Amino acid sequence: MVQRPYYSKKVIERFMHPRNLGVIKDADGVGKVGNMKCGDLMELFIKVEKKKNKEVIKDIKFRTLGCAAAISTSDMICDLAKGKTFKEALKVGFQDIADKLGNMPPQKIHCCVLAQQGLKAAIEDYEKKKKSKK
Repeated sequence: MVQRPYYSKKVIERFMHPRNLGVIKDADGVGKVGNMKCGDLMELFIKVEKKKNKEVIKDIKFRTLGCAAAISTSDMICDLAKGKTFKEALKVGFQDIADKLGNMPPQKIHCCVLAQQGLKAAIEDYEKKKKSKK
């Protein structure tokens, strides 16, 4: 008998009904990451605005090709980063994502790390584009 991994209700809900799924056509930054071992591919799109001389993630969307854990972690990182400065958003760790989602099989924690890397890549892409405009 094959034992199925146990997912929390939050993981299943985010997988079945993601809140932040989509593409921002005129995104200020795009983070593309993947895990060659499991085949998950993530793209995170950020829209940035200035508030009180600080850059804030105004909007964030994702598109992910992967398992339930990959999709739910992509969706959750969007909620955790939206409205935050880059410094605040980069403090969101993989464990924060896992804690917000609840039960995640240990072999799926890498999806939380991948979402964290996707956000970092989107911010780095934004900063690179900003520098090239100067």
